[in-house]
Amino acid sequence: MPLDQALVDAAIAQALARFPSGDAGAAAVRTATGRVITSVSFDAPNSGVSLCHETGAFCEANRLGERVVASVCVSRSAADRPFLILAPCGVCQERLALWGADVEVAVAVPGQPGRWQARRLHEVNPHYWLDAVRDAGE
Repeated sequence: MPLDQALVDAAIAQALARFPSGDAGAAAVRTATGRVITSVSFDAPNSGVSLCHETGAFCEANRLGERVVASVCVSRSAADRPFLILAPCGVCQERLALWGADVEVAVAVPGQPGRWQARRLHEVNPHYWLDAVRDAGE
């Protein structure tokens, strides 16, 4: 499986390196060649132009011409709080769709937000809009 504890650990390590105290978060993706790319959010003074943790890693993979096969995002609210696993939001699901419905993403285990499980993108969003277009042959 492309999504494993090492990828989760890479995201946590990036979060701790960039935000050693207080709230922290980061993302990590694995590409088809096995490369791990990490990134953090871009918080601009105008929150409307801020970017989430995953965006940088997605852009870097695209820049390198690498296909993303797995993605994880982690976040904590304070230094004394555990890291939580955050499933990709709708915008990040759209970004991940570039690499297909079989991209693995980390989602929290129900009732245990610090534990993760792997799900394929099509399992997270089973009624993806582009499926209708593809099914119609367009």
